[in-house]
Amino acid sequence: MTMRTQGALVRLVRSTLLFAMVLALLLPMIAASPAEALTVDSVTARSNQIGGNEVMGGRPVRVTWIGTVGPSESIESVVINLPDGVSPLLGDDASRRSEKLGGQPVSQDDQGSDQYSRVDVQVTSGSNRIEEDVTWVIDNERATVTFGKPVETGHKIQISVVNLVFPDADASYALTGSYTDDTGATRTFDSRAMQPIKVVARPPVEKLTDWLSDQPWVQQWNSFPVCQTFFKPQTAVSSVPALFVGWLRSLGLVLLGFPLAIPIGLAFSFLRMSKLAVLRFIASIYVNVIRGTPLFLQIYIIIFGLPMLGVNVDNYLLGIFVLAFNSSAYLAEIFRAGIQSIHKGQFEASASLGMNGAQTMFSVIIPQTVRRIIPTATSEFILLYKDTSLLAAVGVMELMMFSKSIVATSIDMTPYVVAAGYYLLVTLPLTKIIAAFEKKLAAAEGHTDEPPGKKKKRARRGSSGDSTAEDSHQENALQAAASAVGARGTGHAAGGEGS
Repeated sequence: MTMRTQGALVRLVRSTLLFAMVLALLLPMIAASPAEALTVDSVTARSNQIGGNEVMGGRPVRVTWIGTVGPSESIESVVINLPDGVSPLLGDDASRRSEKLGGQPVSQDDQGSDQYSRVDVQVTSGSNRIEEDVTWVIDNERATVTFGKPVETGHKIQISVVNLVFPDADASYALTGSYTDDTGATRTFDSRAMQPIKVVARPPVEKLTDWLSDQPWVQQWNSFPVCQTFFKPQTAVSSVPALFVGWLRSLGLVLLGFPLAIPIGLAFSFLRMSKLAVLRFIASIYVNVIRGTPLFLQIYIIIFGLPMLGVNVDNYLLGIFVLAFNSSAYLAEIFRAGIQSIHKGQFEASASLGMNGAQTMFSVIIPQTVRRIIPTATSEFILLYKDTSLLAAVGVMELMMFSKSIVATSIDMTPYVVAAGYYLLVTLPLTKIIAAFEKKLAAAEGHTDEPPGKKKKRARRGSSGDSTAEDSHQENALQAAASAVGARGTGHAAGGEGS
């Protein structure tokens, strides 16, 4: 063996001995390192925004911490440190405390818990709740929970700190803290498992809502049960912007569905007046089935039936088509009555000029029909706009669905009253606008419509000098169109009862 080989062997032996010595020193330290006795599962904050899911600063919020006791461990106490700037509602006291034995409070210093901060503690084992003896104390820096007996392995500890106020600014906060096991050792939380709480600044509407809550006259107003239930000012102010998106979606449903219903209804009105019995029969089946069944039932059949056939379409789009097909059946009767209100002399005059049937219909008859069906067609549009609320039953996000979600958090009916205002915002002005438009069309044709009241009064007096057979024919046809819309209202009432 050469000298070089012997030197290499000596160095290898020395390195091996050195590694063994270091390993012998580290093994006891690794073995003595304790495992985590408490694992943090989640840290969440309940939304305090009316009609939303944000956590807003400057307003009390509930923060919940959940942890699980590790294997072969027991926990005696948990301390949750409050982040900088986060403050509890303590009133004039430096801290608040409470003691519970077997889940029942035996002494407490937290009178008025709805106005002041408190700590709710719950210990569970699987789906079973464990009634522990608990004492908690909360001050401006931390919330401390002490258990009467150590919480055992595998049990979950849920600590909710109620009425904490975060700064009114956009920021994220991570809770820190510590716990003490049954040996008296204190350790900190595993910060890697802590999810930050995202807080947003209050928008002007929310600030106005909080300002109203502090006003004496608002408090006096809300002291009346009817006012608080249906006309709560704070909820009304916060509901207006929250429902605006739902209002736009409802308008979208009717503004897309009604124009789609017009050509369908016009086509079926032609089929209803066809000389072919087969075409009249097909149109009659369509119109009578649609008008004879509630819209609510039609929505259920389409929204829930098509997915069973493997046809998956967005519910909002399906809602548009359901409204369009439903409205087309009523428009078909309105168009048919309007066309038949035109005197036969118009057809004969067009034929004498050499116009064929299509030219006569679209150049002579339809323009005159438009003015006569505007009132009934407008009533159909208004009914369809209100019927968009039925889509809330199948989860389509529109005005009514937005209202329901806000009511679930506000616990009063004020959002429904605000929604009614949004509906009236369309229906009331629309009636005036269409009436003015009808007068312009009448003026363009060279005559002015006589109020219906005068016609009836003149008929009772037996005066027929200014009445013609054409007027009587037109009036009867328009009454038929009006009855079509009336039948729609009756059908919907039946549908509402069925739902």
